[in-house]
Formats: sequence, C-alpha cells, structure tokens
Amino acid sequence: MPDSESIPQVWDTKQLRRALEAAGVALWSWNVDTDQLIMDELGYGLWGVSTAAAVRFEDLSAHIHPADRDRVRAAFAATRGILGAYEIDFRVLVQDDVRWISARGQGDDAGIIGRVMVGVFLDVTGRKHAEEANELLAGEMSHRVKNLLTIASALTAITSRSTETTTDMARELTERLTSLGRAHDLVRPVPGQDGKAALLGDLISVLLAPYDDLGAFSGRIRVSVPRMGVGEAAATTLALVIHELATNSLKYGALSVAAGTLDVSCTMHDQDVVLVWTERGGPPVTAPQGPGGFGSKLVTRGMSAQLGGSIAYDWPDHGVIATLRMHKGRLAA
Repeated sequence: MPDSESIPQVWDTKQLRRALEAAGVALWSWNVDTDQLIMDELGYGLWGVSTAAAVRFEDLSAHIHPADRDRVRAAFAATRGILGAYEIDFRVLVQDDVRWISARGQGDDAGIIGRVMVGVFLDVTGRKHAEEANELLAGEMSHRVKNLLTIASALTAITSRSTETTTDMARELTERLTSLGRAHDLVRPVPGQDGKAALLGDLISVLLAPYDDLGAFSGRIRVSVPRMGVGEAAATTLALVIHELATNSLKYGALSVAAGTLDVSCTMHDQDVVLVWTERGGPPVTAPQGPGGFGSKLVTRGMSAQLGGSIAYDWPDHGVIATLRMHKGRLAA
C-alpha cells in the first residue's frame, strides 16, 4: 500500500469549483468589522441580489422573511462566540418566491483569519417543503383517525336506536362499517388505472349511506345531483370534505338525533358546480367562534387547492347549510 503522503493531490481550483456548483453550494465570506459580505455567483442568485454593488449583512437581512429575521440576526451574532460548526435554516423572499436557505460555517472569532468569517449557503427549499408536506400528512392522518373513531361511535348509537336485539344491532352495524370501507375503496386511486373514479351522485350516496337509518335516497338522507363524473384526484378531496361535514353533523348537527334530516343538492353555473348541504331537525346551531380547528382548515385548503373553489356556511336555526363551490374542470380531474 502506498503511503498517504505519496498520493498526488488532484484537487485544483477548477475542479473544486465544479464540485461546488454540482452540489449547489454557494460560498460567502463576511468581514465582521466592515460588515461586508462577498458571495460567489450562485450566492448572489440564491438571494436575488445584484453583483454590481457591495453587499452588507444588513442588506441581506432585508431579504429574510420577517418571521425569521430577528432569529437569524441573533444567531449570526452568536456564531462569533461559537466553537465549531454551526447551521442556521431560514426563509428569504425573492420577489414572489419564498426560498429556504441553510447557512453553515465555523464560529469563534479566535479562529478567523483577517477578521473574515467564511461559510456556505445551501438552497434547502425542496427539503423544507417535503418536511412540511410530511407534517401536514401526519396531521391529516391523525385527524382522519379521530374522525373515524367518532364516526364508529356515532354509528353505534344510530344503530342502537333502530334495532331491538343485539344480533340485529351487530348485523346492521357491520353493514354500516362495511359501507365505510366501500366508500374508502371507491375514492382510493388504484395504481395503473386511469379514468373516472365515480359518478358524483354515486360517490356522495356511498359516502353517506352508513349514516342513514334507511339507506340513501329513501331515508333521512336525500341526495339529488345531476349526472356527472368525478375524477380520482377530486374524489379523494371531496370524500374528505363529505366525511368532515358528516362527522360534525354526527357530533353537533342533524345526524346526531333521530329526527334530523340531510339534503344534498347540486346545480351548475357556467364552469362552477355548486353543492348545497342542508341539515334540518337537529339541535339549534350557532356559528363557531375563532379560526376553526384542523378539520376546518383542511376542508378549506382542499376546496381551494384541489377543487379550485370554496366552502361557505350559513347558520339558520333549523341546521347548518354548507355551500361547496367547485370548478367543473377540477372536479373531473
């Protein structure tokens, strides 16, 4: 084996530069006395600042997201007394674009050369978006599990009102829970299969069938919508919205009592599909106070982002009325 000292050093400046560019690593240096920052071309582009003028740390601070600015200033000041490596993640605003940057370097004034600290900037926007998506998914899954537990409990109460023996109750409750499973299968995209997930009326009827004492269309839940297809992506979002409305109704609204009724109707207005959810016969309802819980935010985001529409609520004494407005093209996607 050759001695390590005999191995030729092949890392010249051009090769190191190519490696840094390939990795998306931007270089920076900061003079702690003059506050002047020098970056390479990738660094200036990452921050969206011009290379023509001198840049100070405070100039870059103006581009940092207001929610992160004080934290980053304090962190950079603290790095001058840190022994060893440090890492700070924060957001910057570049016109209408929000980017996540990770600043990394070595602290401790005693180790700097010529009063200049050096380090790198990394664009970690993709990683941060993935982390946010994972957190949102975890929250959504937790919310769905809680909803399913609420639904199972409420279905048990509904079934107990309409049956006289434990055998009948077990059979009917099993049928309702099986209906929930069919609804899930209906809206779950199947890999390798394209096309429509279902007709709108069929989708809503299957989703609501477990909550109806006598079955959809003929019982206390009535569904009346025009014939139109729903795409797989839209079906998943719409199912989430319907389940959220049904869960709230089971807890507070018309479906929480035996005399309550639910009407779901739909009309078309140019490129908009308007679905109206009307409850009657339940406990008196009042508009909730505050911004709403996770479920409400989930529904609002889904209606806007996935279905290109909105959801609005009215609170008459006889029960809540929810108006879902969706773009026809998004509903078919």
